[in-house]
Amino acid sequence: MKQAKCFSDRHYEIGKIDDKIYASFTEHLGRCIYSGIYEPGHPESDEEGFRKDVVEIIKDLNLSLIRYPGGNFVSCYDWHDGIGPKEDRPKRMEYAWSSIETNEFGIDEFCRWAKKAGIEPMIAVNLGTGNIKDAGDLVEYCNHPGGTYWSDLRIQNGSREPYNIKYWCLGNEMEGGWQAGHLSAQDYAKKAKEAAKIMKWVDPEIKLVACGSSYEMLPTYMEWDRHMLTELYDYVDYVSTHNYTMNEGQGLTDYLASYRQLDRHIKNSAKVIDYVKAKNHFEKDMKICLDEWNVWNFQDIKLDSLDDLQTLTTFEMTSAKRWETAPGILEEKYSILDAVVLGGLGISLLNNADTVEIACLAQLVNVIAPITTVRNGGIFTQTIFEPFSMLSKYGRGTTMLARTEAPTYSSVYGELTIVEPAVVYNEEEDEVRLFVLNCDQDDEVELSIELQNYGNKKVKKHLILANDDLNLQNTIDMPGHVKMKETDVESETKVMLPKLSWNVIILG
Repeated sequence: MKQAKCFSDRHYEIGKIDDKIYASFTEHLGRCIYSGIYEPGHPESDEEGFRKDVVEIIKDLNLSLIRYPGGNFVSCYDWHDGIGPKEDRPKRMEYAWSSIETNEFGIDEFCRWAKKAGIEPMIAVNLGTGNIKDAGDLVEYCNHPGGTYWSDLRIQNGSREPYNIKYWCLGNEMEGGWQAGHLSAQDYAKKAKEAAKIMKWVDPEIKLVACGSSYEMLPTYMEWDRHMLTELYDYVDYVSTHNYTMNEGQGLTDYLASYRQLDRHIKNSAKVIDYVKAKNHFEKDMKICLDEWNVWNFQDIKLDSLDDLQTLTTFEMTSAKRWETAPGILEEKYSILDAVVLGGLGISLLNNADTVEIACLAQLVNVIAPITTVRNGGIFTQTIFEPFSMLSKYGRGTTMLARTEAPTYSSVYGELTIVEPAVVYNEEEDEVRLFVLNCDQDDEVELSIELQNYGNKKVKKHLILANDDLNLQNTIDMPGHVKMKETDVESETKVMLPKLSWNVIILG
């Protein structure tokens, strides 16, 4: 048995946790929309075709925000195709994923679904093949009360009250060669600035997210951000970044340590923001929108190396047949190991609460998602549902500075302690919530918790995600196979962390 200590003092904060870090993402990709959140004729669907079992199950995630409609999809998407009578909507070739898009689900359906689910929409506009006027028209359609062409058309289409969408993304991954309408940083900044001007003329209250770097492997990594932000800083409110954690070619040790890669990625983005702000004497602070993140093991992707991502089209990376409607692609089967790793990523998010204000788990249903549905059938949660739901439930309040004393191990990210904590103080409940990843592959770890200036706090709950079988999965036949388990509390100040585990400890 190994021993470790975690120290935290109430006087030392990292930052207030914004509710918007518990957000998600939906894209017209695979079965995320069609037979995911929308499946007319399904026994669990309502009068609008929205699956009520999906809405019910996502309540446990307590999501604040949801991004739509893409993703790579948005860069070829004409939002006009998805409004008006469904029988009049055109079927289109969807280039990003080489699928057929029926357009029976569009912006109106999404906003009505989001309202039923109790989640605030965040909309991405097409700055790939789309133009700046279309972006402004979409804001008018969604947010203007009435008396103009586009707002009156929304009313005609059944939504009298405006949607009042506050958060808008200026395109998606525009630095990537796989993106339709891919632009240089300079050209993107010029186009995004003009779109931003029009969109804020239509509605000055909206908040805009500019595309930042999405893949560290690209030669433009962070240089893109520097050039783009120099032009856009005064016109936008957030910089996006994307980060997918892959177990491709990594050993177990480095996979468990992936939280450090996410931490580094976030800090790199924040450093560039600070540099541009200082260099150009900008006044306002700017936060990060991590609007795509997840564990993604490329189970449905054909790659000789990760370098292929730079040259292949998105469809060529999948094993699906071309030109199908809602093909079942990128449907990851997550293990308990993946769930433990995702819990570690959540710890990195909490420990960067001072810079990350929005974070969208990609995606919500079926496509690299915590929820899986069966066409005309049932529903179950993937293993990654567990840590995300625990983070969303208990990770509210303020992230506190934590210091750790523990044995170390070597990883591709350097020398790391075997335990990685995030400490959250919830003032409303007067509780300290401790999230801890134990990366030790051989031993359990006795963790001593030392708190100062929080009052007399004692361990009152300990939840564990762990199993000797790291390949354990949930399935439609065993939907609750992997669950967080509560263990007996035997000490006021110490807990036992099983090997290769993710833990939630509540002190009050």
